[in-house]
Amino acid sequence: MKKILTIFLLLAGLNAMHAQLFSGESIMNQQNFDQQRWSWGYFLGLNTYDFNFDYKEYNSDYVTGQDFRVEKRIGFNVGLVGNLKLSHNFDLRLEPGVSFNTRGYQAVKADANTYREINSTYVHIPLLVKFNANRLNNFRPFLVGGVSTSINLSSNENNPDDNSAGQFRMTTNSYYYEIGFGIDLYLYYFKLSPSLRGVFAINDELIRDADPNSIYTGNVDKMMSRGVFLNFVFQ
Repeated sequence: MKKILTIFLLLAGLNAMHAQLFSGESIMNQQNFDQQRWSWGYFLGLNTYDFNFDYKEYNSDYVTGQDFRVEKRIGFNVGLVGNLKLSHNFDLRLEPGVSFNTRGYQAVKADANTYREINSTYVHIPLLVKFNANRLNNFRPFLVGGVSTSINLSSNENNPDDNSAGQFRMTTNSYYYEIGFGIDLYLYYFKLSPSLRGVFAINDELIRDADPNSIYTGNVDKMMSRGVFLNFVFQ
């Protein structure tokens, strides 16, 4: 259902763009929307998370050059939007929300008992600068970038058990930079803004096992999340 909804919304957006560009439509929806100093909304979206590893030693015996295999899955985002107009082309945005995701994690050359399923619930708070192109009829492309922080409610950072007891642990607080693009679609009753954004952690998120030779953490210098967000903002 998520895939069908995503495809439907993308097709609807493309159809609206085509109509605006090639039909000669002159009716302007939400003409005064961008004159507001403040505007508010909410977003729904999908996400996928991965891990990026830096190793202390790279073992050439591994075909992939990596110690771990990460299984990515589709998650869900929901949150609020606060937008401050800085100028005709620049906005400052705060988009606090909650992201739900599950990742699979396993040592490459080990038995199935090394598999860990990592369920994550993030309170994600990005502060973004949005650069808007000039509006053309009822659509307006934009670029967005900024920094963010998140609280991993499922981190198990303070859990005394580690992977020897089947418990994978991550830091509770993480920090990211984000960059992406999207388009504002001015519809009759509201503005819809689909966007695609990359999210990249800048701090090490791995909590080490007590055993310094642990196959899960012993050779890891840094483990950082990276993700892709597909959000649909309604204002």
